[in-house]
Amino acid sequence: MAEQKEQHKSGYIAILGKPNAGKSTLMNRILGSKISITTHKPQTTRHQILGIHSEEDLQIIFLDTPGIIDPRYELQKAMMRLVDRARNDADLILLIVDVEEPQIPNRIFKAFASLQKPVMLVVNKLDKVSKPGAQAVAAELKTKYDFEETAYVSALTGEGISELMNTIKERLPAGPPFYPKDMLSEQPIRFFVAELIREQLFLQFHQELPYSCTVNIVQYDERDDLDYIDAEVIVNRESQKGMLIGKGGKAIKKLGKNARESIEQFIDKKVYLDLHVKVRDKWRDNPNMVRNYGY
Repeated sequence: MAEQKEQHKSGYIAILGKPNAGKSTLMNRILGSKISITTHKPQTTRHQILGIHSEEDLQIIFLDTPGIIDPRYELQKAMMRLVDRARNDADLILLIVDVEEPQIPNRIFKAFASLQKPVMLVVNKLDKVSKPGAQAVAAELKTKYDFEETAYVSALTGEGISELMNTIKERLPAGPPFYPKDMLSEQPIRFFVAELIREQLFLQFHQELPYSCTVNIVQYDERDDLDYIDAEVIVNRESQKGMLIGKGGKAIKKLGKNARESIEQFIDKKVYLDLHVKVRDKWRDNPNMVRNYGY
């Protein structure tokens, strides 16, 4: 029995990269479940999302992170602190690169060098270019940093994922499981509900509006017939409230309907979603508000 414990492997894997590189899609693909929200817009991910992959003799804890940017306001500064934390906590770092936009700022490589941790280059979106094209992208990036390994994947189609996972497993340190083997994430259901509402904001609205919003779950009651959810959409200024509600409440009704359907699919249960809009002037620039809303 002691020998079996010694052979068990476990470790934290940070998934880093620029916005829209496919980090969340990659983690969802690996886990076979939607843990991180994904949209076609950059900077959809704001939190560090923990996803757990378990097998009999190993456990991998993936840390999905916000896209690396130069922060302009307090919310973005909080997001970049999460990236730093994941990078520091990880046993192995995956740098996810969009094969069509492979440029990586030198400051990221400098940060990697200071940590002295293994970094694996993962060239994503293999569905959009040929393998030789992806290899050319990797060759250019390897002139800037000494990566431990290189993988070529399509998070969208699943191509190359098995090979990536095999490489990760080989590099896991020996150790016990950190979480129960049937656990997929440590975040509570309220967190995922808020994220699913926020995902619909990104899908329905455009330009600056979804980036100016956050979602606060005021109440979540689990009931026998259906769950009751009271949720606030927080906007950054008064003028955005009308845009979110829409003429005759049309926009907020559509948002509520789509969010409710998404939540019901996620929890496999009917819900009643009471959705309303609140203005918190310049909340994104206020450190206390940013912290209070969970960032």
